[in-house]
Amino acid sequence: MANYAEQFPSLSFDVPAPGVLRITLDAPGLNAVSPECHAHLADVWLAVDRDPEVRVAVIQGAGKAFSAGGSFELLDELTTDYAARTRALREARDIVNNVINCSKPIVSAIHGPAVGAGLVCALLADVSVAGRTARIIDGHTKLGVAAGDHAAICWPLLCGMAKAKFYLLTCDTLTGEEAERIGLVSLCVEDAEVQTRALEVAVQLAGMSQSAIRWTKHTLNHWYRQAGPIFDASLAYEFYGFGGPDAAEGLAGHREKRPPVFDGPTSE
Repeated sequence: MANYAEQFPSLSFDVPAPGVLRITLDAPGLNAVSPECHAHLADVWLAVDRDPEVRVAVIQGAGKAFSAGGSFELLDELTTDYAARTRALREARDIVNNVINCSKPIVSAIHGPAVGAGLVCALLADVSVAGRTARIIDGHTKLGVAAGDHAAICWPLLCGMAKAKFYLLTCDTLTGEEAERIGLVSLCVEDAEVQTRALEVAVQLAGMSQSAIRWTKHTLNHWYRQAGPIFDASLAYEFYGFGGPDAAEGLAGHREKRPPVFDGPTSE
């Protein structure tokens, strides 16, 4: 099996069962996504896809959370550095496309907060297992930018346009239980069982016909591929917004733990 730890040092890896690679987000700030981690989340799926020893990948978070989303370091770069923003835009596109195009099935184990940049792989996974009290939040509009990343490409398909608009516009929190009820995640289990259940699903998939599994995934993901222009538009608006005053105020409010006061331009 490839030496993932050397290639992607911001992530942790182990092999809990034959053919199953487990990827763990393990970082300060409830597994916040640093600039380095953002790049690694884009590229790790290419390595998984090409590794003949991996049949299924599991992605989970260490400690009390799946991921709290982008770190302050990443958000600072996005709001102040054009070159870093341009690089992160490409990575954000690659995270989504590489998860979709990875031939191996991906299972996510979602517990605790799962937010923003950390939510992409969790919801685009082929099978998503959420804890009953998991806190799923797409926090983009609260930060002052459009809901880009994965949201436009999959939320309306998974849970319908009405629910997608409500949660993406308001940034209200979804529990794992409610996420399963509306179809945003595959399964909801008790919090203590999330990672065990996700591994069980991975082991089940690893023991099945790999050609059948991979071709089924590839075929179903054409639903996402045909929404590519929608995704590109959302990503462009998101990253354009990171250069504006609302994103700067949203980040300041987040850092200072206060409601942001948005008074940026309102026209398109």
